[in-house]
Amino acid sequence: MNPAMSGWDRFVFSFFNLDIARQYLPAIAKGFVTTVYLALAVIVAGVLLGLTLALLRSFRVKVANFFIIMFADIMRALPPLVLIILLFFALPYAGASLSAFAATWVALSLVLAAFAEEIFWAGIVAVPRGQWEAARSTGLSRAQTLAFVVLPQAVRMTIPPLTNRVISITKGTALGSVVALSEILNQASSSASQAGNATPMTVGALAYLLLFIPVVIFGRWVETRFVWKK
Repeated sequence: MNPAMSGWDRFVFSFFNLDIARQYLPAIAKGFVTTVYLALAVIVAGVLLGLTLALLRSFRVKVANFFIIMFADIMRALPPLVLIILLFFALPYAGASLSAFAATWVALSLVLAAFAEEIFWAGIVAVPRGQWEAARSTGLSRAQTLAFVVLPQAVRMTIPPLTNRVISITKGTALGSVVALSEILNQASSSASQAGNATPMTVGALAYLLLFIPVVIFGRWVETRFVWKK
């Protein structure tokens, strides 16, 4: 860096250096793809597991409900970063091991499942009891009532809060950098260290915006689309 540069020139050189950005863009693009795959995997696994647990809880089996509630409380209280570190670094001492991708995926999926279970359960409980009774009076079993009458109404109510939670959890994919997962933050920070310049971090930040701004916009659309009409 030229000492004769003005403060503004040094700022541009350090954070918006186009030559360095072009040099390290392929590495950050690779991290972008990994982040997308991880986010999608977390959403699918977390939402499905959360829904399954909420459905099991609706049958009100005391022993099962105790473990479901305990799981939800622990996973919601435990920071995702701590869970990722435990899965990646502690499991080998128990004779098992997970890759950086798998450890991050499992950790974030479990956290999302815990929140999703509580959200789905709140939706199920919010359906008036009369809906259950009316459906059962037509000859439907409890499982059929849950699947065809209660669940469609519950899901409609839970979509807005669930969408917000999904966005929040998937942004945690950046935590994978702690276990050297080659996602956006890891690639950007590694590139910045190699270049001796912060421009790759700026490119990484732009990559996160490119990924999550459409998701946030979609979340807002979902909130307005599925909100209950008053």
